[in-house]
Amino acid sequence: MRIKRGVIHKKHVKNVLKHTKGYRWRRKTSIKLAKVAVTHAGWHAYQHRRLKKRDMRRLWQVRINAGSRQNGVSYSKFIPLLKAKKIDLNRKVMSEPAADHPKVFAELVKFAQAK
Repeated sequence: MRIKRGVIHKKHVKNVLKHTKGYRWRRKTSIKLAKVAVTHAGWHAYQHRRLKKRDMRRLWQVRINAGSRQNGVSYSKFIPLLKAKKIDLNRKVMSEPAADHPKVFAELVKFAQAK
């Protein structure tokens, strides 16, 4: 006896097309192109969830460098000063006042430079 799989096929097509909502051109309606588009989108999402962590750390370092240079010390000199003073602030926490509250960050730089 032959097994017909029309219901399963339609369910699979519907699930794939649900993921392509908002895509452009035939990738949102054609099952052949939609499967490729969903596969690539999933791969890119996986990769960029990991790259996002690198990008954010790089952004924090740039912000801290800009804030510390405004106060007369470079990033490469500022971080060892903090470690010598035993100030354990991570880069994410330090980047927020560097970007939004320069006066507070200036006080932190002065404290790190004080002997």
